[in-house]
Amino acid sequence: MKKHYIFLADDDFDDRQLFSEALEELPFLVEVVTFDNGVTLMAELLKPETKLPDLIFLDLNMPLMNGEECLADIRDESKFANIPIIIYSNYLDIPKVELLYSKGANRFLKKPEQFSKLKSALSYCIESIESIKDGNTTLLDFIIKD
Repeated sequence: MKKHYIFLADDDFDDRQLFSEALEELPFLVEVVTFDNGVTLMAELLKPETKLPDLIFLDLNMPLMNGEECLADIRDESKFANIPIIIYSNYLDIPKVELLYSKGANRFLKKPEQFSKLKSALSYCIESIESIKDGNTTLLDFIIKD
């Protein structure tokens, strides 16, 4: 079984903890590295010795560097071009979602309010890593619904 290496940038400690706990309960081998803002995530990604993640989750509203700015910085680096990025946010604002889609995000996941729905959504994200990388995402399947 392949081990999935996942980065999560989210300034909310409780959300990071719930995310990690949900991943632990899934039937996948997963290693998650969490960051409390986009600046520390980018610093880690840019280190030459860093193993690149299979998937990055970005919260939109973070201090220092928000998810949209972080997305732009990641997409500006060609060596990160094949890393799927899922925007992970409390708010579903369709114009913002469309903008993030146009800027290179691969999916948008509204933070589920129930732990079981979070587990289900994260399972879907992991199962669809390869199809995300294929780049055949339309705006219709961009938003992950719980």
